[in-house]
Amino acid sequence: MNDPVLTLPSNAMRKPDWIRVRAPTGQAHAETRALMRRLKLNTVCEEAACPNIGECWSQKHATVMILGDTCTRACAFCNVKTGMPNIVDAAEPAHVAEAAAVLGLEHIVITSVDRDDLPDGGASQFVKVIQELRRTTPNTTIEILTPDFRNKMDRAVEMIVEAGPDVYNHNLETVPRLYPTIRPGARYYHSLRLLDKVKGLSSTVFTKSGLMVGLGETAQELHQVFDDMRSAGVDFLTVGQYLQPTPRHAKVIEYVPPAAFQALSAVARSKGFLLVAASPLTRSSYHAGRDFAEMQARRRLQAANTR
Repeated sequence: MNDPVLTLPSNAMRKPDWIRVRAPTGQAHAETRALMRRLKLNTVCEEAACPNIGECWSQKHATVMILGDTCTRACAFCNVKTGMPNIVDAAEPAHVAEAAAVLGLEHIVITSVDRDDLPDGGASQFVKVIQELRRTTPNTTIEILTPDFRNKMDRAVEMIVEAGPDVYNHNLETVPRLYPTIRPGARYYHSLRLLDKVKGLSSTVFTKSGLMVGLGETAQELHQVFDDMRSAGVDFLTVGQYLQPTPRHAKVIEYVPPAAFQALSAVARSKGFLLVAASPLTRSSYHAGRDFAEMQARRRLQAANTR
């Protein structure tokens, strides 16, 4: 990242110890997997080859990926397959709610593939999932991680915010300079405007966004993105190490050491985020329930201090 704090040793391209994780095992992991198969639900944990799947599934936490397993985009960092998706599963909202009930989830994260083929980009399916969760497991708090709804963003976001999620997440993923190669189907300022629109529609919904590092970005570029996020009212920032899923995906330019994540976290906190999670293994939905409770506590404290 061209910053003295982030300088790496010459052998940096060998995966360092701090990024290694245990293979998923155990009864709880197996039960979670079996439940997802029975309900015909996809998870971003599997489809995106998340390194934290062993830890999360052993605790019966899973991030459900709605609208199928096939994306209409082909981002250079993402392991989800690309192609023409199947028709939307009408039973999916009920299956998501059943999974939340069986797993006993206090907090659930719902994401999706990009569905540029649908008139609303899949927004109505997010709405149906939120409504079914509210009906079936009313005490479960709901976090959504949506695509950018290209060319249909305004109405899509309005529909979803009206449905009342507790957290609205949309990841910027990387710095503007790298969008043409890393996220070619998206536009940085469009995604930024989406986050700003969410906050404009509801001051009570927590907004969240995430970045990957190790793709060749500079610290200065990251700091500018932090500023852009705060200008859009983003409450919660996540920063994690990019890992190359397969040889055909974008290469890792550097493995950023834990100390550098601590430095980035300190800078981000100084910008005024309500919460910052930054570490090599941080991902959008990693420890999401715990982080949501922390955001609630911090918001209450802020409100008390302004009285």
